[in-house]
Amino acid sequence: MYFPGLFFDPTMILLIPGIILALYAQGKVQSTFQRYSQILSQRGITGAQVARSILDSYGLYDVEIEMTGGHLSDHYDPRTRKVRLSSEVYRGTSLASLGVAAHEVGHAIQHDTGYLPLYIRNGIIPVTQIGSTLAFPLLLIGLLMGSPSLAQLGVLLFTAVVFFQLITLPVEYNASSRALSILDDQGFLNREELFGTKKVLDAAALTYVAAALMAFLNLLRLLVISGMLGNRED
Repeated sequence: MYFPGLFFDPTMILLIPGIILALYAQGKVQSTFQRYSQILSQRGITGAQVARSILDSYGLYDVEIEMTGGHLSDHYDPRTRKVRLSSEVYRGTSLASLGVAAHEVGHAIQHDTGYLPLYIRNGIIPVTQIGSTLAFPLLLIGLLMGSPSLAQLGVLLFTAVVFFQLITLPVEYNASSRALSILDDQGFLNREELFGTKKVLDAAALTYVAAALMAFLNLLRLLVISGMLGNRED
């Protein structure tokens, strides 16, 4: 029976493309955000002001805006209907700050309008959490006990993680598209400024592409280990 070696698992090689892309994406988003954080918008308004203005224009008066700690920790919480912005985005007047703020508001608009991929993603979060927690232990136990069905259950649970990462892609790209369109239509940024803001949002989106690739490669790795691809050693 095949199972990963104690010190070296050859199937880890499958993850190399995902690791490379993840490292590149992380460096790209950090450098791009830093670059466009130095370029202030001509209107001089803050990310919090932009977020509030956009929310009000869509009638989302009940969605609150809060400042949260951390760097690039900005997010929309659908459970509490709150847009949480890091201090540099909340107070910032840069192209990066306005783009990130508008992006998070884009998620609030998705939530309000019933954007299907967002609802699917939010709905499978519990299953995804179970899958990410139990997939590898079940696979290992199944291999050690000689139980193919238990190993395959671990693989099956991990498919929820892959699906979550895949459905995240349209959610994030749509939020960025909404953000850029609104920033343009409502006159927060001119066309030249929008170019820089798009660079920031595109870099951020690449991190989700990397996460999806990493999840897929991990699934492929689990399939190989479990013998479902015919690579098991007896």
